[in-house]
Amino acid sequence: MTFSIKSRAEEIKKLKTRRLDLLIVGGGITGAGVALQASAAGMRTALIDMQDFGAGTSSRSTRLVHGGIRYLKNFDVEVVSETVQERAIIQHVAPHVTRPDPMLLPIYDEPDTTFSMFSVKVAMDLYDHLAGINKSEHLKQYANYTLNKEQVLELEPQLNPENLAGGGIYLDYLNNDSRLVIENIKKAHDLGGLMVSRLKAVKVLHNQFGNACGMTVKDMITGEEFDIKAKIVLNASGPWSDFVKDLDEKHDQAKTQMRPTKGVHLVVDQSRLNVPKPTYFGSGTNDGRMIFTIPRDGKTYFGTTDTDFKGDLTHPRVEQSDVDYLLRIINKKYPEAHITLDDVESSWAGVRPLVAEEPAPVNEKAEEKPDVVSGASDSGSHKLTASQVSRGSSLKRADDGLITLAGGKLTDYRKMADGAMKMIIEIMNTQYARDYKPVDSANIKVSGGDFDSDHAEDALKNYAKEAVAAGVDPVGAEKMANIFGSNMEQILADAKNVKLAPGLNLAETLSLHYSMENEMAMTPEDYLFRRTNNLLFNHDEIKNIEAGVISEMADYYDWSDDEIQAYTKATDELISEASLDYLKNASTVKE
Repeated sequence: MTFSIKSRAEEIKKLKTRRLDLLIVGGGITGAGVALQASAAGMRTALIDMQDFGAGTSSRSTRLVHGGIRYLKNFDVEVVSETVQERAIIQHVAPHVTRPDPMLLPIYDEPDTTFSMFSVKVAMDLYDHLAGINKSEHLKQYANYTLNKEQVLELEPQLNPENLAGGGIYLDYLNNDSRLVIENIKKAHDLGGLMVSRLKAVKVLHNQFGNACGMTVKDMITGEEFDIKAKIVLNASGPWSDFVKDLDEKHDQAKTQMRPTKGVHLVVDQSRLNVPKPTYFGSGTNDGRMIFTIPRDGKTYFGTTDTDFKGDLTHPRVEQSDVDYLLRIINKKYPEAHITLDDVESSWAGVRPLVAEEPAPVNEKAEEKPDVVSGASDSGSHKLTASQVSRGSSLKRADDGLITLAGGKLTDYRKMADGAMKMIIEIMNTQYARDYKPVDSANIKVSGGDFDSDHAEDALKNYAKEAVAAGVDPVGAEKMANIFGSNMEQILADAKNVKLAPGLNLAETLSLHYSMENEMAMTPEDYLFRRTNNLLFNHDEIKNIEAGVISEMADYYDWSDDEIQAYTKATDELISEASLDYLKNASTVKE
């Protein structure tokens, strides 16, 4: 079944005429996780997003699935135990998207350090115990160990040796956030869900009893407005949660729940900052932040910042203060690197959907607490710093039935969906006399993940070999396998018949065609940023790829000359902004 502009038109027809069991507003990882489980349970499910899938927070994370080892400094075991076990589950259901990759934690003997050599071993042992690493034959190879100072510097020669006491190696997981979103969305679609991007929620509908029963939505492509009817409406819009609640006339609009914060990441060539292993260390600025430096596709990216954000949620930008903060830390930890603004090849800024108040009970009559990932904030004020605000999640049902699932971390998305589904199934079964049962979400493979996760590397190498045999260059073949996983079989079936797109090689041509036909990639940004990582980690080729992508998409979507010009301008601006040209130019003017 295709998942494209063609299927979109058919699904909109169904949205206009069907009464759904569940309508999800928000196509990030939280909404995608619920959509997958609801579709798998057999519910009539639809998901809408005013932008592309994952265009908000869920394409702008640190690209990790990690358990938060720093919380163990205060023995916050409950918070860590939930998420640390999730890493292996997400790797199991999405083995092409999420990979185990041991992390280096260098330990410095300095004031306010997060860990000492003694405490880091205790924390890593507890971390491994909570994750069940020693109980798993597959994961035993990733058991933690410590390094002395000389061993750390042998591993990462650019690290600052001053006050370096040693380090620890422990398991965490790399991830491709926007790919995890689209693969969940595609699987939900395969299971019968109606997944439609660029549909904006306009107003919550109510029945004669005053209960939420759907949404008036606006098609952001055609401008048409229409109603979608549903028994249950779930607000999973992340940083926009308060905005969606404000579409409900019965909601107290003076009461806010969210406290968005901004996180920034910068990308440089690996020749400028050679980090062979993902590395995690304290900022050294007494702000409680931990900083990641991560190698990827011949580049190194680092972050993140954590500052309160009150700007445009659809367009957070990297500011000079963000760059100054990160470069100050990076150049202290890697003093021989001398990274400057001019070294930054690309960047991204994202908004975290943090919950600023304590979640209310899910079931007031039973006085039960919401079944969400532990660690929700117990503060309704803004006295806490941005870094101190909890990464916990919140599940609430309003008096008129509108459900809001907010907060949390990418690592928690499946557990958050589990909690929401318990509530949704109870409502459907008690109020609508249905017999829905929870699904085992820990064993539902996302699209592209249909292979043995315990031998993921071998499987992906085989997909790459098949691509090379079909005429794809080795580098492109490996990249495609890591992006599309088991869907490579479908993609390569067309390899012999495909006509190369002007300016694109076979790998990019096949990838683009598949993304348009099966992943609802509708703009150059969809493809260059969220379906692939070209915008972020292919700085050397992005301008060459851009022209070929726009040309091929123009042919597929039958764009007019004016549309081609508009998309070219928008893509040029996207690339320029990611490269921080606006900051580099301002710096040149000052000089």
